[in-house]
Amino acid sequence: MSRAKGNKAEELTCKHLQSLDFFVLERNYYSRFGEIDIIATFEGVLHFIEVKSGEDYELAIQNITPAKLSKIIKTANIYMKKTSYEGDFSFDAAIVTPQGVEMVENITL
Repeated sequence: MSRAKGNKAEELTCKHLQSLDFFVLERNYYSRFGEIDIIATFEGVLHFIEVKSGEDYELAIQNITPAKLSKIIKTANIYMKKTSYEGDFSFDAAIVTPQGVEMVENITL
C-alpha cells in the first residue's frame, strides 16, 4: 500500500472511530519493533488498531500476518510501559474497502 493510500485509510478510520465515540490518542506510534497505526480509547479500554485497505475485505485482512501481529504486540507493550498503562486493552483491525470501514476487535492468529 502506498503511503498516500495508507494515510487516507487511516484518516477514514479515525473519523469512523470518532463517530463511534472513540478518542484517538496516537497515530503512527513507532518503536524499534514496528508501528501501530492508531491507538485509541473507548469505554476505558485501550485499542491498538492496525489499518488495512483493499478492494475487498479478504484481500485487506490477509495482510495482517503473524509477523505483523507480533510486531504490534511488542510495540503495544512498549507503549503501555512508557505510559504506565495497566488497564484493559485490545488488538483490533480496521478494514477499509470502497464500501467503508469495518472494525474487527480482538484479532488473533
